[in-house]
Amino acid sequence: MNAKKKKLVNVDLDGVLNTYHGNYDPIKISPPREGVHEFLKNLSEHFIVDVFTPRDKNLVIEWLKEQNLYQYINDVTNIKNKYSTVTLDDRAVNFDGDFSKAFKKMLVFEPFWK
Repeated sequence: MNAKKKKLVNVDLDGVLNTYHGNYDPIKISPPREGVHEFLKNLSEHFIVDVFTPRDKNLVIEWLKEQNLYQYINDVTNIKNKYSTVTLDDRAVNFDGDFSKAFKKMLVFEPFWK
Protein backbone atom coordinates (compact mmCIF):
# COMPACT_ATOMS: atom_id res chain seq x y z
CA MET A 1 0.00 0.00 0.00
CA ASN A 2 1.32 3.45 -0.93
CA ALA A 3 1.58 5.91 1.93
CA LYS A 4 -0.33 9.11 1.20
CA LYS A 5 1.87 12.21 1.32
CA LYS A 6 1.03 14.39 4.32
CA LYS A 7 -0.21 17.93 3.71
CA LEU A 8 1.18 20.93 5.57
CA VAL A 9 -0.81 22.86 8.19
CA ASN A 10 -0.03 26.07 10.11
CA VAL A 11 -1.03 26.20 13.77
CA ASP A 12 -0.88 29.45 15.73
CA LEU A 13 0.90 29.40 19.10
CA ASP A 14 -0.65 32.12 21.29
CA GLY A 15 -4.30 31.44 22.04
CA VAL A 16 -4.33 28.07 20.27
CA LEU A 17 -1.55 25.88 21.63
CA ASN A 18 -1.22 27.86 24.85
CA THR A 19 -3.50 29.62 27.32
CA TYR A 20 -2.71 33.13 26.08
CA HIS A 21 -5.40 35.67 27.06
CA GLY A 22 -4.02 38.89 25.64
CA ASN A 23 -1.26 39.41 28.22
CA TYR A 24 1.68 39.28 25.81
CA ASP A 25 5.13 38.90 27.33
CA PRO A 26 7.95 38.72 24.76
CA ILE A 27 10.13 36.49 26.97
CA LYS A 28 7.53 34.24 28.59
CA ILE A 29 5.05 31.91 26.89
CA SER A 30 1.81 30.99 28.65
CA PRO A 31 1.25 27.36 29.74
CA PRO A 32 -0.05 24.86 27.19
CA ARG A 33 -3.76 24.50 26.67
CA GLU A 34 -5.36 21.35 28.07
CA GLY A 35 -5.47 18.61 25.42
CA VAL A 36 -2.75 20.13 23.23
CA HIS A 37 -0.45 17.11 23.48
CA GLU A 38 -3.11 14.71 22.19
CA PHE A 39 -4.21 17.23 19.56
CA LEU A 40 -0.70 17.68 18.14
CA LYS A 41 -0.02 13.95 18.28
CA ASN A 42 -3.16 13.23 16.26
CA LEU A 43 -2.56 16.14 13.91
CA SER A 44 1.04 15.08 13.20
CA GLU A 45 -0.14 11.60 12.23
CA HIS A 46 -2.10 13.15 9.34
CA PHE A 47 -0.27 16.41 8.58
CA ILE A 48 3.11 18.11 8.63
CA VAL A 49 2.71 20.69 11.40
CA ASP A 50 4.32 24.14 11.36
CA VAL A 51 3.83 26.45 14.34
CA PHE A 52 3.11 29.98 13.17
CA THR A 53 4.03 32.83 15.52
CA PRO A 54 5.70 36.26 15.52
CA ARG A 55 7.62 35.23 18.66
CA ASP A 56 11.34 34.47 18.72
CA LYS A 57 11.83 31.07 17.08
CA ASN A 58 14.38 29.83 19.62
CA LEU A 59 12.12 30.79 22.55
CA VAL A 60 9.22 28.89 20.97
CA ILE A 61 11.34 25.81 20.22
CA GLU A 62 12.55 25.76 23.83
CA TRP A 63 8.95 26.07 25.09
CA LEU A 64 7.81 23.25 22.78
CA LYS A 65 10.63 21.04 24.06
CA GLU A 66 9.81 21.85 27.71
CA GLN A 67 6.18 20.90 27.07
CA ASN A 68 7.16 17.68 25.25
CA LEU A 69 5.48 18.96 22.07
CA TYR A 70 8.45 19.54 19.80
CA GLN A 71 8.39 15.96 18.53
CA TYR A 72 5.18 16.77 16.62
CA ILE A 73 6.45 19.95 14.96
CA ASN A 74 8.12 20.29 11.58
CA ASP A 75 9.07 23.97 11.87
CA VAL A 76 8.44 27.18 13.81
CA THR A 77 7.97 30.14 11.52
CA ASN A 78 6.55 33.64 11.22
CA ILE A 79 5.81 33.15 7.53
CA LYS A 80 2.67 31.34 6.47
CA ASN A 81 3.83 28.69 4.04
CA LYS A 82 2.22 29.05 0.61
CA TYR A 83 1.88 25.26 0.43
CA SER A 84 -0.12 25.04 3.65
CA THR A 85 -3.48 23.32 3.35
CA VAL A 86 -5.10 25.07 6.31
CA THR A 87 -4.31 27.41 9.19
CA LEU A 88 -5.64 27.07 12.74
CA ASP A 89 -5.72 30.47 14.44
CA ASP A 90 -7.74 32.11 17.21
CA ARG A 91 -7.78 35.43 15.36
CA ALA A 92 -9.11 34.51 11.95
CA VAL A 93 -12.26 34.85 9.90
CA ASN A 94 -12.92 32.19 7.30
CA PHE A 95 -13.34 33.62 3.80
CA ASP A 96 -16.01 31.82 1.78
CA GLY A 97 -15.86 34.00 -1.34
CA ASP A 98 -18.28 36.64 -0.10
CA PHE A 99 -16.58 39.93 0.83
CA SER A 100 -19.74 41.34 2.37
CA LYS A 101 -20.10 38.43 4.80
CA ALA A 102 -16.38 38.56 5.62
CA PHE A 103 -16.57 42.29 6.35
CA LYS A 104 -19.56 41.83 8.68
CA LYS A 105 -17.78 39.05 10.56
CA MET A 106 -14.66 41.21 10.92
CA LEU A 107 -16.64 44.13 12.38
CA VAL A 108 -17.83 42.02 15.33
CA PHE A 109 -14.92 39.60 15.65
CA GLU A 110 -13.30 38.85 19.01
CA PRO A 111 -11.05 35.91 19.88
CA PHE A 112 -12.85 33.23 21.88
CA TRP A 113 -10.83 34.02 25.01
CA LYS A 114 -12.09 37.63 25.38
